[in-house]
Amino acid sequence: MVKKVLKFGGTSVGTTERIQHVANIIKKEVSEGNKIIVVVSAMAGKTNELIKLSNEISEDFSRRELDVLLSSGEQVTCALLSGALNKINLKAKSLLNWQIPILTEGDHSNARIINMHIEKINENLENNYVVVMPGFQGISKNGDITTIGRGGSDATAVAVAKILNADKCEIYTDVDGVFSTDPNKIPVAKKIDKISYDEMLELSSLGAKVMQSSAVQTAMIYNIPLEVRSTFTDRKGTKIFSQENIDYTKSVTGVAYSKDDAKITVIGVEDRPGVAANMFEPLSKAQINVDMVIQNISSDQKTTDITFTVKRDDVSKTKNILKDNDKINYKEI
Repeated sequence: MVKKVLKFGGTSVGTTERIQHVANIIKKEVSEGNKIIVVVSAMAGKTNELIKLSNEISEDFSRRELDVLLSSGEQVTCALLSGALNKINLKAKSLLNWQIPILTEGDHSNARIINMHIEKINENLENNYVVVMPGFQGISKNGDITTIGRGGSDATAVAVAKILNADKCEIYTDVDGVFSTDPNKIPVAKKIDKISYDEMLELSSLGAKVMQSSAVQTAMIYNIPLEVRSTFTDRKGTKIFSQENIDYTKSVTGVAYSKDDAKITVIGVEDRPGVAANMFEPLSKAQINVDMVIQNISSDQKTTDITFTVKRDDVSKTKNILKDNDKINYKEI
């Protein structure tokens, strides 16, 4: 008997027909004697639809209420998939984040999973139920619903695999695995059969959308074997594991790019020791991920320009933090 975590992304569950197809994939796994925990995303486009609705109410919509709103997408998928499994005579039960519960800490829309109560999950597995769980969300120590960022269902799946000591974690998506670059942009892109955690972490942090970087990092720390595969074909996917198991015969594994980054330049910053730390520490505390940093050489030895990149969604928040920071002096942003 193998305990598996299967994660299905938004395109995999994008329609009721696709949800029924996913149910048949799970049925095959159960027929092989495996214990199955399923983590699901919202149906394709649903999260964007909910964000649009919140913006119609207010452009400054409450982060707390936005988490409540967005978490409903995965709950819909949980119920539909559980119903589809029941229809084909499989015992299945959905467990929502607050029913388990999945415990998180951190800001709304950017929380992280710190623990999970496994009693209900194990009880249902022992009674031969397929457990269907929502990805992307949890509950704080204050009882508030939280979300863990776009792509967070991957992080949920890996956390479940770690806490439940699953034998394998499989990420189902709309492509056959991890490719050397985006096959939609570069038709000659090749599928990678095996890739190390380090390489996958680098690709995902640089814009490859097939897996969330924090999920890869967790899998690497706890040595959880991953496989990325297609929901729609029976082809073998890409296996992700530790570097010593990779036979390197190539110098470049893949190329990634991102269209979700924004560049911020702080002009005329007082050039003195510690100014960069004073600038970036408040951003870190606000859970803003600063990526590339470039500091120009000061010609007058008094001021310099500092340029860095953040995610587009964090631009406004970053500028406000910089403007409120009385530890740095500058001319303009």
